[in-house]
Amino acid sequence: MEAPLISRRPRDEPPSARPFRVLASALAAGALLTTAACADGDDSGPDRADTTEITTDISSSPLAQASPAALTPAGARAALVTEADLEDDWTQVKNAATWRDSLLVGQVDVADFLTGKADAADCQKLLDRLYDDELLGKPSGASALTGFKEGESRLLYQVAAYDKAALDTSFTWLKSLPVKCDQFTVKDGSGGQRTVQVVGTSLPKKGDARQGLQVTVRGTSGGEPTTLTLDVAALRFGTDAITFTNGGLDGADDDTTEQAAKLGAARLEDVQAGRTPSADPSEID
Repeated sequence: MEAPLISRRPRDEPPSARPFRVLASALAAGALLTTAACADGDDSGPDRADTTEITTDISSSPLAQASPAALTPAGARAALVTEADLEDDWTQVKNAATWRDSLLVGQVDVADFLTGKADAADCQKLLDRLYDDELLGKPSGASALTGFKEGESRLLYQVAAYDKAALDTSFTWLKSLPVKCDQFTVKDGSGGQRTVQVVGTSLPKKGDARQGLQVTVRGTSGGEPTTLTLDVAALRFGTDAITFTNGGLDGADDDTTEQAAKLGAARLEDVQAGRTPSADPSEID
């Protein structure tokens, strides 16, 4: 059997010192408790359990989640729509980056605008950017582009990363165009005139922001009356964006525009989340 623990007083310690030592120890312990209480704050502050709970809540909030990784060239290519994403008989082409439509070339007639040069400049910018395939301006990061053809219609589709401030400005500009550029005249190099109409259109509610337009250009080509109709779409996902045009001399198919926006949005969201986009559109709600 173990011997009971016995507290022994040092031999040279006088009996009268023991009460003093006990009192000093008690005072020291009380001081430590007081110090700890002060460090924790007053009674109204959270205890240890409350602090742990608050920390957990903050770390799981949406603001604390990691931002999507920067778009890479491979990611931009993976986010592009494919033939499987488009209905009807669209065929992917290899020369989409060289597409240019001469009906978009011309000088906006400032006389058409009640507010003068400011609105005329915005409408000129629209035609120039559509011709140059830079609807939102030049990308600041990775970008990828593809194109599809069906009869006389074309679909030019791009995914790219942009500077945030520039992207804010571009979307503000896009949203103003149905009012500023509802109808105006363009003069070509030979003195011929074309009439341009711009109206706002709806897009699937995908991404952080979106703007749809339908641009119609009426003029002549080869001496014959010609009408170019383009659905124009822009969808924003953080600092990444999808832009595309769909249409041609045969008009623009609304169903194709909606399909490209919806399935393209799902592909880009997958890429931003680090997932591989589905090769089967039927798997996407």
